[in-house]
Amino acid sequence: MNQSAKRYSPLQVALIGGAIATTATMSVFGSAWTRSVRAALQDSPKTLVDQVWQVVNREYVDGSFNQQDWQATRQSLLSKNYSSNEEAYVAIREALQKLGDPYTRFMDPKQYEALTNQTSGEVSGIGIRMEVNEKTKRLTVVEPIENSPALKGGVKAGDEILAIDGKSTLNMKVDDASKLIRGKAGTPITLRLGRMGQNAFNVKLTRATIEIPTVSYNLKQEGNRRVGYIRLREFSAHASDQMRRAIRDLNGRRVDAFVLDLRGNPGGLLQSSIEIARMWIDDGGIVRTVDRRGGTEDSKANRTALTKLPLAVLVDGNSASASEILTGALKDNKRAVVIGGQTFGKALVQSVHELSDGSGLAVTIAHYYTPKGTDINHKGITPDIKLDLTEAQERQLATNPSLLGTKNDPQYARAIAVLSGNNFAQSPIILPTQPMSARANDLKF
Repeated sequence: MNQSAKRYSPLQVALIGGAIATTATMSVFGSAWTRSVRAALQDSPKTLVDQVWQVVNREYVDGSFNQQDWQATRQSLLSKNYSSNEEAYVAIREALQKLGDPYTRFMDPKQYEALTNQTSGEVSGIGIRMEVNEKTKRLTVVEPIENSPALKGGVKAGDEILAIDGKSTLNMKVDDASKLIRGKAGTPITLRLGRMGQNAFNVKLTRATIEIPTVSYNLKQEGNRRVGYIRLREFSAHASDQMRRAIRDLNGRRVDAFVLDLRGNPGGLLQSSIEIARMWIDDGGIVRTVDRRGGTEDSKANRTALTKLPLAVLVDGNSASASEILTGALKDNKRAVVIGGQTFGKALVQSVHELSDGSGLAVTIAHYYTPKGTDINHKGITPDIKLDLTEAQERQLATNPSLLGTKNDPQYARAIAVLSGNNFAQSPIILPTQPMSARANDLKF
């Protein structure tokens, strides 16, 4: 994937699982700093060290800091001399390990850039997915992204990328090619392509900011029933808009039921998961978060559901974080039948901060619970119909993704059987009567 950094101003973001989301903008510098400390640490790697300490001290969900003397940790960190930011990174990581929380972690600038790129839902480049073909060992276009410069410029799946701006791609890795292809929107780039049955040719393109599709969908005719199959790969910044378009389009095509595929979805923005839940649930709870002081925030549906048609949700062991928020809300509200494997089991919320040198910090700030108050941490969500794939079935679907959402996909086939057992003209929704309450507009995963 061709990506370039989407630069964020210093901000706080919250994270569940491996995905990120913005909350209210705030300075990363702690209010506890004194002027003398600021002056002493200015333009020093110690500035970075103390930024991290301050954020953890202010927000970490465990007020005992895993029974560590966090004040002593600060004194130890600031008593050392660091010749570079890299040395400070090592010290920061060692200090964070004492918390015993793998989700509270430090990210160097490249890692933080990758995380923000992942969840922005956008890339700046030409819009292609590429890989090194196993047979030819050549850099090959998997597909051009919809509405991208590559697609508009005539790039096709299967094209071999022979050179990028005159630089040969022979033995080039995908990551290295991505660095050459990505760049500022509006700048030119020339690819030399090889296509079966043609001589090599050049394609001149202009880079652009591209919305990455995280939602794919189609209408499937299953017997005499019309089923809308929607696959959501990640809860990015654009996922809710894409989901809304998918549901509305399928409604317009008069589907009888839906299958929502969340398998392999690692999570994403919390606000995106809340917005998507509201597209399926007209009333009822979605998620509750609890911080270290016992403060709670409830997110609820707001009578804006786009459909009440029968719904089946597919999950597996890699359905995590925001995927589990959505699944838990649909299950607890009896809005959908959940089919597949036990989900990942991650119920901790992290905030993510950009630091002064472009690095980042994720720190656990809260715990979340499903609408019924279930704690799924380290447990996951148990599907209504537990159906694990065999290793052979997993391999088959992994090597041939086109089989997903077909009758050669056992979990999808089971969903169709279950939906066919219901009256398609009736919705299986059993919605609890609950008063509307506070919005959930800040925390995101």
